[in-house]
Amino acid sequence: MGAKSRIIEIHQEPVKIDLSKLFLNKPLPFDVYIKEEDEIKKIFNKGTVFTEHFLEILKEKGINSVYIESSDEEILEFYISKKLPEAVLVSPVSFKNYSYLKENFYQIDRALIIPGIEVDFSIYCLKNLKFLKLVDALPEKPFMIHDDTILEEGDILIEKKDFPLFKEYVEFLEKRIEMMSEKKEIKNIIVKEAAKNLVIEVLNDPRSGEKIKKIETAVNNIIENILDDPNSIYGLLTLKGHDYYTYTHCVNVGVLSIGLGIQIKLNRDDIFKLGMGAILHDIGKSQIPPEILNKQGKLNTTEYNIIKQHVLLGYDILKVHKEIPGESFTAVLQHHERLSGKGYPFGIKGIEIKLFGRISAIADCYDALTTRRPYRESLTPYFALSILVREKDDHDPAILKSFIKMLGKIK
Repeated sequence: MGAKSRIIEIHQEPVKIDLSKLFLNKPLPFDVYIKEEDEIKKIFNKGTVFTEHFLEILKEKGINSVYIESSDEEILEFYISKKLPEAVLVSPVSFKNYSYLKENFYQIDRALIIPGIEVDFSIYCLKNLKFLKLVDALPEKPFMIHDDTILEEGDILIEKKDFPLFKEYVEFLEKRIEMMSEKKEIKNIIVKEAAKNLVIEVLNDPRSGEKIKKIETAVNNIIENILDDPNSIYGLLTLKGHDYYTYTHCVNVGVLSIGLGIQIKLNRDDIFKLGMGAILHDIGKSQIPPEILNKQGKLNTTEYNIIKQHVLLGYDILKVHKEIPGESFTAVLQHHERLSGKGYPFGIKGIEIKLFGRISAIADCYDALTTRRPYRESLTPYFALSILVREKDDHDPAILKSFIKMLGKIK
């Protein structure tokens, strides 16, 4: 499953700059790259706040210079001369409005909005904390998707009330998949979106045995896709620095854990048990107030203690479902535990943390680091993995090595 990182295409010779030129605790106004073994690798997304912690990691790697694209050279001059305007902070009122409205939408994969196919639901784009309507459609007034319909950057969303219509749309695409030119790529996205739809239903009704039963199908579909084609893991993940949504995070952690289980050669039955626990690992967040989940900035002690309750809340919800294998609960209960003993809810360490707990902890941490939040830019896969490697006392080194090998192609 492992593969070497692909070279990132930069169309002109990149501009080399000394690491000392980057200002600490300021957002980077451009993407930043390094050269490693004759490959160009992106290490920071535009907007990432460059911290002392990040500087230490680069110095530990022996990196003293970085690169930017030549098209950003003028921005670099303004940046170094401190003539760039300070980033405008999001007003509390704007953020509160965003947090409130966000609860009325679901994120979907833009690749499923296919030109030449009609949709009967409206489509929005989340950009700069604003919800822009791109498509105005109803069952009685469908809209034909064109090549230029979804050009805006940002997360693509539908309204919650249109969720049943979107589910029907995904089922419609599933039936037409054999007719599509990019069959394999679309199949992966359909499997992922179908899994997200089921997780959404479980989060809305976590005590429904019928909905939990359907999760088994989603997990088996993910397993079969990766077994059939190991590279399909990249199509099953929601990437590109998306905003945080619990259901998307659950599916990503499920996919990453299943892929890692396959990578380390677990048997099929154990992979299924791991996948069930991983995809349901954050189901307890359905009981956490959205104003805490979506808070702008750092949580205070009280809020953090409330967030930490999601682990045991999830276990309490799931333990009544006899369909869930007992071994699956390890991923639910231990995905925030650390080998150092600094995790929660039990603060267990070392051999007390079981294999499924070690796997789900790495998958959960990686996806959290590579997910954008309103108060911080997402980290690149390269730098997220660098942080995990640096936290050597927290994560199983052998499993982490397999995880890095598995993600070799992600840029």
